[in-house]
Amino acid sequence: MARRNDQRRAALVDAAIEVLAREGARGLTFRAVDGEAAVPVGTASNYFSNRDDLFTQVGARVYERLQPDETTLSRQRTAGRDRETYTQLMRELVDRIASFRTGYLALLELRLEATRRPALRKVLTERVRADVDANVAHHDASGLPGDATAVKLLILTLNWLIVEELTLPDVFTRTEREQLVRAAVDRIVGAQ
Repeated sequence: MARRNDQRRAALVDAAIEVLAREGARGLTFRAVDGEAAVPVGTASNYFSNRDDLFTQVGARVYERLQPDETTLSRQRTAGRDRETYTQLMRELVDRIASFRTGYLALLELRLEATRRPALRKVLTERVRADVDANVAHHDASGLPGDATAVKLLILTLNWLIVEELTLPDVFTRTEREQLVRAAVDRIVGAQ
């Protein structure tokens, strides 16, 4: 029974991600989640104590789904240790995140909502800080060029490039986006 409940909860949270991306924070209601998940009305309210709980769980789930799979991590561990490899890894990162369009758009909605919901702000702050620290630690262990500051600057730079891709996709062509990723790595890592 617990496994079934965990699966149902995950399905509801995934449905909430879709609703949040499509309708925004105001549209994220239990009824909308029930409809997106194709479950009986009232199901979501059995799994989440209130909207704050729902927002918090959506925030955690988006980050789970944005993580690279083990195949990608394994390939990255055995890749070269030069700027060209670094550039390729950053291109793959942008593509992977941009391919989960609804997740990233939901995350943007969550970040805005976190300005009004302290519990959500706490969860997102802890998660983003943990991700930054994990990226810096992974970078340090990888032998790739650059330092912790370069990693943080690339995170900030590429996040906004992803926002452009998902919200205004015609601002940059795919070729321009790839050139911008290369330039970011060359200028940020190359400056080290």
